[in-house]
Amino acid sequence: QVQLIESGGGLVQAGGSLRLSCAASGRAFGIYAMGWFRQAPGKEREFVATVVWSGGNTDYTDSVKGRFTISRDNAKNTVYLQMNSLKPEDTAVYYCAARSWPSTTTILTGAAQYHYWGQGTQVTVSS
Repeated sequence: QVQLIESGGGLVQAGGSLRLSCAASGRAFGIYAMGWFRQAPGKEREFVATVVWSGGNTDYTDSVKGRFTISRDNAKNTVYLQMNSLKPEDTAVYYCAARSWPSTTTILTGAAQYHYWGQGTQVTVSS
């Protein structure tokens, strides 16, 4: 089992920045990849970004490319999401997710591909 604890959400004005953190505990040594998803009111959960634990391959949804950066600290079993130039449409609950080995797909962008989820952290961007 892997436990995920997110932090760093909050209220920010449009154009501002926030950094989300997600710390993994438990069987964190078995993690293949970690990702961030978000869910706005009345909408489905959507992929935001992902990073492969070994090698650092990343991918982003088009709407955040150039503004968000996902990174990981293997020693701390922590993944980060640096969010810059935030827009009101980025407002959502952000969820951290992790997948254990093995994986037949290098980059994981589907929610169903992840095994573990955090409790979510609210990000609100005011206009």
